[in-house]
Amino acid sequence: MSVAVEKFGEYEGRSVEQFKLASDTGVEVDIISWGVLVRDWRVPVAGGKRSVVLGFEQFDSYPKASPYFGSLAGRVANRIKNGSFTLDGKTYSVAQNFHGHTLHGGPEGIGRLVWNGEADSANNAVRFTLDSPDGAMGFPGNVRFTATYTLVGNRLRLDIAAKADRRTPINVVQHQYFNLGTGPDVLDHTYQVAASAYTELGGPLIPTGAILPVEGSVWDFRTGRTMRDAAGQPIDYDGNVVLATDRKFEDAVAVVTGPDKALTLKLWTDQPGLQIYNSVTTEVSAEGKHFGHHCGFCLEDQGLPDSVNNPHFPSTIYGPDRDYSHRVDIEIA
Repeated sequence: MSVAVEKFGEYEGRSVEQFKLASDTGVEVDIISWGVLVRDWRVPVAGGKRSVVLGFEQFDSYPKASPYFGSLAGRVANRIKNGSFTLDGKTYSVAQNFHGHTLHGGPEGIGRLVWNGEADSANNAVRFTLDSPDGAMGFPGNVRFTATYTLVGNRLRLDIAAKADRRTPINVVQHQYFNLGTGPDVLDHTYQVAASAYTELGGPLIPTGAILPVEGSVWDFRTGRTMRDAAGQPIDYDGNVVLATDRKFEDAVAVVTGPDKALTLKLWTDQPGLQIYNSVTTEVSAEGKHFGHHCGFCLEDQGLPDSVNNPHFPSTIYGPDRDYSHRVDIEIA
């Protein structure tokens, strides 16, 4: 199938393009070059097609209102405590944008920049590249990022790579907000996640460094359940679980079924962590739409948050002797 390309908008003098992927099973995915952002994802259901991600119809709504809808977040996703870390004897201060800490690479992280996109119709894919200069948001090193989305049937594969000319932290996540149903929230989806531990959080949402067992906690999704407590009240989620290190990529780490059971999402990843977020702080209005509390769920496969300040976490430091590589597959059917 050929990949359709069209202009979607402009950002700081650069054209923003939209790439449309379609598969032989009827799945359609629209990706824009601003932030390598999955703008829409439509899956066949009885009676038509259902959009399964949150997003906007017009580009201008994204820079103004988007809480990372569908984007790639980084250079370093999640939080960096106090916007500071020490690497090879030097302390770096990076841009703070979250209560005195750094979130998703700072206010102009890679998820808020225009990438170069190139359609690959032979593989039903689109490949994006971005050169991030030394000192961007305070991070060291020149880094070339590549991200390739490939659609086969109902499965969307994402391959992320990065090459740095000096040692620097890199941790990129896909930040899609999913809703597999037709209602305004995702509390009554059924979630199953293969994780027996989680990273304990202090304030505000900064890891303490402790890795604790999920048993007996709200983070225990090893058997399928909703995001409500025993009394039926909503539970807020914005934290990271630790995935088994001995698993195979072929084993899905998350399975989520919509409340009407029309669609099920499966996620595979080679990363050690998974941020589970159910739009705790989302309050967005644009284009006549309102996205509020619990409107979507994110499964952000990643290195463990604030790894730069927790040396016992798996390293997120890359450089000339170690390239960054990350694969995640998501299937919705």
